[in-house]
Amino acid sequence: MKSYWLAGGTLELRDVARPEPGPGQLLVAVRASCFNRGELLPHPTISTAAKPAGVECAGEIAALGAGVAGFAIGERIMGRCSGGFSEHALIDARDALRIPQRLTFEAAAGIPLAFMVAHDMLVTHGKLAAGEWLLVTGVSSGVGVACLQAGKALGAQVIGTSGSTTKLAQLERLGLDVGVATRGGGFLEPALRATGGKGVNLLVNNVGGTVFAESIKALAYEGRHATVGYLDGTFKAELDLEAVHTKRLHLFGVSNKLRPAADRVQTVRAFERDWLPLFADGRLKPIVDRVFAFDELGAARAYFDSNAMVGKVVVSF
Repeated sequence: MKSYWLAGGTLELRDVARPEPGPGQLLVAVRASCFNRGELLPHPTISTAAKPAGVECAGEIAALGAGVAGFAIGERIMGRCSGGFSEHALIDARDALRIPQRLTFEAAAGIPLAFMVAHDMLVTHGKLAAGEWLLVTGVSSGVGVACLQAGKALGAQVIGTSGSTTKLAQLERLGLDVGVATRGGGFLEPALRATGGKGVNLLVNNVGGTVFAESIKALAYEGRHATVGYLDGTFKAELDLEAVHTKRLHLFGVSNKLRPAADRVQTVRAFERDWLPLFADGRLKPIVDRVFAFDELGAARAYFDSNAMVGKVVVSF
């Protein structure tokens, strides 16, 4: 089968054997997949050894591994996977989610990673409540747009940053309350103005270490700070311990790298319970910026790297 592999940040097309599902796994005939920044950005603790590219997909079940129950060949599913940019990919059956009938494969492919990460930040750890203020740096990214949509669905008011005023104008149609045109810092004063000097209740940091200090200053009393991305490539920052202490702040990270499989499954089930019905009835909808064909994956990568998109860049099979 045709399969794209990631080697040192470069995508390579290979002809490899179709994988066979092991115990507890599903083999999926991939119909669509998405780019994700975390997979492509260099990270000092992540190996650069070649591996199948693509960490989420949507498709149809082609085969069931031993011990899998509750699924049938031909069912439409989506989920985190290994080898999403391949004709076939493996999904742990515990990570699989049935695709709501109203969604296309291209739309469904944009859900698993971005929206499950958003659920982890906004609900599980962030405990975002109606009427609170949410600030999302890099709001036009896949995770950023997911946080904006979900935050509004939860009844929050949302501040978002982006280097593009055009993108911010687009996101106003999704409910963005305050847009701040910046690729880095500079959001503290707008955030304080919007919140009457109190600061935001939850801040999602997609940018990284260069805005960490300002993010701490922008938090309200008992504010929560989620670290999820490093668009700036900066993995370290100074921490104002006095602010953490006096404001009773809660700082947390969202990553699956070190999580046991059982913990990841809890995230999937919580997302399935809380948010999958919102996709089924249309209250939440993945924002797909552009769809490329599988044989256009090089052009899709170039477009993704240009940062021109709002939402997800999808590859369709």
